[in-house]
Amino acid sequence: MDPTLKNRVISELKRRLPELSPRLKVVAKYIVDHPSDFGLDPIRETARKCGVSTFTLVRMAQQVGFAGYDELREPFRHALVSTSALVDQPDWINGLRGHSELGRVQADATTNTMAIVQRSLEHQSPEQMERVARMLLDARNVYLTAVRASYALAYYFHYVGRMALPSLQLIPRHINSAIDELHTADASDVMIAISFTPYSRETIEACKFARALGVKLIMISDSDVISPDFEPEETLIASAISTHHFGCFTGAMAIIETLLAMLVQLGGEPARTRIKSYEDLRNDTNAYWVAQKKH
Repeated sequence: MDPTLKNRVISELKRRLPELSPRLKVVAKYIVDHPSDFGLDPIRETARKCGVSTFTLVRMAQQVGFAGYDELREPFRHALVSTSALVDQPDWINGLRGHSELGRVQADATTNTMAIVQRSLEHQSPEQMERVARMLLDARNVYLTAVRASYALAYYFHYVGRMALPSLQLIPRHINSAIDELHTADASDVMIAISFTPYSRETIEACKFARALGVKLIMISDSDVISPDFEPEETLIASAISTHHFGCFTGAMAIIETLLAMLVQLGGEPARTRIKSYEDLRNDTNAYWVAQKKH
């Protein structure tokens, strides 16, 4: 089998995405975002994850020129590497599974969390991560935006990252909109936007506005197929599939941690000096609780 066939199918799905019906669009986006899972799972499991019927999956295959679902899935199975699950499941997870009904839930969530981190980190190439890190260090201003659940990721990124990257600004501030904060931005600036399915309207509008100003855009998301209205400079893709209703953000956090490590390394002595100055300030102002010695 042609080893490039999977990539050609993905490119065709991306190209045709805007013209597909709503249900086929859901399927196409799932295949693009989760190619390894698509190659592993049987048709009923893929239908469940997409929230469509198996017939819709067959129609998707026919839309891109395959006789049936198995023919569409075969290039993904052929190209499959061990990114959908951990190769070795620790014995302690099996122990959880056999403990109780909630133990099974804990085991499933634990396995998923560990797999999410693994497949998210495997997806990142060192070349892209270095491009992103250097882009941030070279920018006049680095704006960082997210809302709702993704805001927790952005807040942590800003809290730690500003010590190595003093140009980092978390927006919006003071109950403004992100667009207000971007009013004077230009091509010398970079914006990092964090958003996962379902994408927040405020974040997407901020991305469109930033790109219109010439701001370089870096997305941290679960897909590189987000909106036809803008094109990011870079997209760091994190798997967010979970065993519960909401997305699992451990993969995104792992990518952020990796990026922070690279920023500290590239920041050199000035970055280390700033980090030390923050720590000294916190110690001087009793920011950390210290247990009183008993007399």
